[in-house]
Amino acid sequence: MPNHLSNHPAFSAFKAYDIRGRVPQEVNAELFYSVGTAYTQTVQPKNVAIGHDIRLSSPQLASALAEALRDQGVNVTDLGLCGTEEIYYAVGHQGLDGGLMVTASHNPADYNGLKMVQAGARPLTKQQNTKIRDLALAADSSVQRKQRGALKKLDIHGSFIDYVLSLIELPLLPRLKVVCNAGNGGAGVVLEQLRARLPLEMIVINGEADGHFPNGVPNPLLPECRADTARAVREHHADLGVAWDGDFDRCFFFDERGRFVEGYYVVGLLAKRFLESTPGATVIYDPRLTWNTLEIAEAAQGQAVMSATGHAFIKQAMRDHQAVYGGEMSAHHYFRDFFFCDSGILPWLFVMELMGRLNQPLSALVDDMIEKHPISGEINRRTAEPLPQILERLRQSVSAVYGPPLKEDTLDGLSWEYEQFRFNVRASNTEPLVRLNAETRAGQALLQRVTQLLLEAIGGENP
Repeated sequence: MPNHLSNHPAFSAFKAYDIRGRVPQEVNAELFYSVGTAYTQTVQPKNVAIGHDIRLSSPQLASALAEALRDQGVNVTDLGLCGTEEIYYAVGHQGLDGGLMVTASHNPADYNGLKMVQAGARPLTKQQNTKIRDLALAADSSVQRKQRGALKKLDIHGSFIDYVLSLIELPLLPRLKVVCNAGNGGAGVVLEQLRARLPLEMIVINGEADGHFPNGVPNPLLPECRADTARAVREHHADLGVAWDGDFDRCFFFDERGRFVEGYYVVGLLAKRFLESTPGATVIYDPRLTWNTLEIAEAAQGQAVMSATGHAFIKQAMRDHQAVYGGEMSAHHYFRDFFFCDSGILPWLFVMELMGRLNQPLSALVDDMIEKHPISGEINRRTAEPLPQILERLRQSVSAVYGPPLKEDTLDGLSWEYEQFRFNVRASNTEPLVRLNAETRAGQALLQRVTQLLLEAIGGENP
């Protein structure tokens, strides 16, 4: 990388596997035109799909991308307002050469960003992402324009819904009352079309797409963003609550009591569903929380393979092992039958299918997991210290109290395992944060003691 590029105002917006930054200081139409040109030079596609989320700046950024691609002779299929997984579907199902989704997912309203895939809905490699960054920031004005590519607009919602419903055993879906919180993101459009196709009483809240986020940033991973859904479940005496993030590639579950169900336990549910229906299959999991998933895979006589956290790593591991399912505790769920990509619509449908097959409420499906493996939930700390320094202090602090671990893993950050507890500490791939996850086999009291010890060693402050 040329030294001067690190001084570019947009440099920090280029993350490990996407682009995300403030508008217009870091992310703007000029940058996205350069990114579109760099993407074309790197991937060399002929036909590409573009879509965008509900953020106020998204249509302009998507237009800049389309102009850049067309100036390089690429034919563009414009999906307009859509979900990230609809880009994956368009690329995978229609055999396109790539896809670009303008979104900052769950970030605050003044952010925007970009997710990029190539043919087969495959994520870009680290080398490709680096090349796009360097070309875009250099903004080489000598790039020659070619015969202008074509532009067509396509409403893909109906075709997408047909496809995802083909993967579900619809007769097994029970007649539930379900609260669906679209978070004023993009999910509302798809939910309204699904309403007529499912045997549910759907109560949609915050269904109108609104980039002002009048009801708060759509990120149910944050405890403060869960109250609307939990309250609506209780008020409507619903059987289930589901909430989505802004580009609806993640969904979050609430049981019939309005209790939030951590994504870790949903990974366990879906692993169980797929290993029972596909004996001997492989599932992928991330290193943050593991014991519950491993026990489920062993009980089902399936294979469980660990991958580093993040969609690019999980998707590659899915392909390498032909895994039927992959899950991250952050509520990203990946499916072999969905081009090895993550979806926020399929998990909801599969969980309801499981509830119907077993004739049990969600609480009954997860209570044993929660009791056996209580977790800290992901705790974030903002700190200026380098991660290796933090991890060395952690090693010293924890070993002073509990001795050396039975097992250490450094695939992604640091994971230490003892007989009764384990933890993972890692740097975020998308934000300047250190993330902690801990779990135990010995109840809440041990979990609280271990978590407190770890947080004291990590230091820093709440973000």
